Amino acid sequence: MRTLMLDLETYSDTPITHGTWAYAENAEILLLAYAWDDDEVQVVEFPTPGLMQSLIDAADQIIIHNSHFDRTVLSFSQVRVPVERIYDTLAVGLLHSLPGALDKQCDVLGVPLDKAKDRAGKKLIQLFCKPQAKTRKLRRATKETHPAEWEAFKDYARMDIVAMREVYKRQPKVNWTDAEKAVWRLDQAINDRGIQIDMDLAHAALRAAKEAGQRLAVESALMTNGAVPSATQRDALINYLRDTMGLEIDDLRKGTLGALLKTDVPDDVRELLEVRLQAAATSPAKYRVLVRGTSSDRRLRGTMQYAGASRTARWGGRLFQPQNLPRPTLKQPQIDTGIEAMKAGVETVFYDDVMELCASAVRGSIVVAPGCKLVVADLSNIEGRVLAWLAGEQWKMDAFREFDKGVGHDLYKVTYANAFAINPADVTKDQRQIGKVMELMLGYGGGVGAFLTGALTYGFDIEAMAQNAYPTLPPDVIEASTAEWDRRTAKKETTFNLTRTAFIVCDGLKILWRRAHPNTVKFWYDCERAARNAISNPGEVYRASAIAFRRSGGWLRARLPSGRYLCYPSPQVDEDGRLSYMGTNQYTRRWERLDTYGGKAVEQLTQSTARDVLAAGLLSAEAAGYGPVLHVHDEIICETPDDPSFSAEGLAALMSQGTQWSVGLPLAAAGFETYRYQKGD
Repeated sequence: MRTLMLDLETYSDTPITHGTWAYAENAEILLLAYAWDDDEVQVVEFPTPGLMQSLIDAADQIIIHNSHFDRTVLSFSQVRVPVERIYDTLAVGLLHSLPGALDKQCDVLGVPLDKAKDRAGKKLIQLFCKPQAKTRKLRRATKETHPAEWEAFKDYARMDIVAMREVYKRQPKVNWTDAEKAVWRLDQAINDRGIQIDMDLAHAALRAAKEAGQRLAVESALMTNGAVPSATQRDALINYLRDTMGLEIDDLRKGTLGALLKTDVPDDVRELLEVRLQAAATSPAKYRVLVRGTSSDRRLRGTMQYAGASRTARWGGRLFQPQNLPRPTLKQPQIDTGIEAMKAGVETVFYDDVMELCASAVRGSIVVAPGCKLVVADLSNIEGRVLAWLAGEQWKMDAFREFDKGVGHDLYKVTYANAFAINPADVTKDQRQIGKVMELMLGYGGGVGAFLTGALTYGFDIEAMAQNAYPTLPPDVIEASTAEWDRRTAKKETTFNLTRTAFIVCDGLKILWRRAHPNTVKFWYDCERAARNAISNPGEVYRASAIAFRRSGGWLRARLPSGRYLCYPSPQVDEDGRLSYMGTNQYTRRWERLDTYGGKAVEQLTQSTARDVLAAGLLSAEAAGYGPVLHVHDEIICETPDDPSFSAEGLAALMSQGTQWSVGLPLAAAGFETYRYQKGD
């Protein structure tokens, strides 16, 4: 088998931050670096399409780092790279919990890399691959203007191939199976298809947001006698609130201001904070991405990153960030009317808060090509179902099945009812909300802090909830939670700024949830025990339910029911019993040692299995001709012919039919059909 290593160095006037497709439409290929197997690296200046196609056609396997970029650039030169022959070192690295960047993979895998040359090479990329600053007389550096630097640039391109070849040899490949290759290839097809964008809406929303921002700036200046020229000026607003209004506040996050507005603040403070919330809306940035990144055919491509989430291999969002769309606060009829109003330039006639309208309408930017419709379906409470299945929580799986048949209560009522030993039919609306937070937040070993996070997310008034719930707690639970309060206060440990009653209720709800889920609690500890034993005894297999843990070399692997592995590099148990591994810190983005425990491991196992369920649904939808164009969390969005043979019920059935490895997992999905994307019920 002949293997070709390939890498491009390119130039484009369009910033890469606008997206690969927008960049590639105007890109020029400056250098082609390639090598056959272990042969010497070749670097070709300004390669012709014919040369590049002949190399690709002669290869049985083509190794590229971040092939979506190179493949897209080549496509605009009419050079085709068969996806089925690609080995992408970025994708395979991410699939095994490695960092994405090639230089960082070199660090982790022990590939020798001359750091000085690498830094110099990145400077050469800045020199040759993008326009120079507008303040410079020479706007573009070329081979002719910088001949010495050009030769160094070629050496850098050569070094990249050498590094990529070594990374390929050293990468783990246990997850790069035929089944996973099929998922990756479909991911590439989905990214290539893209989503149809209503550019008229994108432009109208940007215009409306800009005008609204100007009005809000005038309002904040008038309210503060010019001290805060714009409510988006963070420091000026914080200083004004402190110095003029006597309000001490450390940040202006949405959650912080939302909680503050629920208190009894003076009217002038309330008005100013409301202006700030409007002015700080992030939705204009979404529309800006659409305007910059959408191709000339009005499709936005490259919005999904395969295995973008470390370890679990769930997808990450790119560009438009479809995984992070704002939750609409307006009803759909209001949004539909608002979209037409913005396009007509009369949104202020109907809406006082234009920023709210812009945020609520972001999803509506996704439309369909002529003669098509969107068919959308969402897996129902997939994490809750998978966790119950993995842990063997039979009563809960039965409850899901009864609900799916239409004869059982919804799981938030069931969760609350099981915790308090009452009939689900007697659970009130407020109690159901408590059950919802318990169900969504307590499954992975979390306690008061986890419950609080969920409560804030769903707008709970914790103290009011606690006053109502306290009398319903069993005496022994109150006793146990009171003891925990006393222990924490004596040792000055965090009690989350809660009153005694609120803490006792939150901790008591944790206790009740765990009592109702004995197998889930056992699963946490079984997973941690199995991981510890596997780390200490390389080569031996230790099981926790359907999960098999095994240490092989420098990796701890947890085999999922699908056959895919969660990979933990450099696992260790230190003298204090702390369980840890190396990984990318989601906050610092650095490769460092990360602590873990049974509940955290179960969270990753559950989310990974849910990801594999979604992947199976995507493959089934593709095989049935639904043509997925996007997926957001556990929802699949397909652009199909506007024909009754394609339906939300049909897509939901494909997503919930299960696989050979998921026998016994109670799956359900539901959806809708539309011509403009929206939030489902």
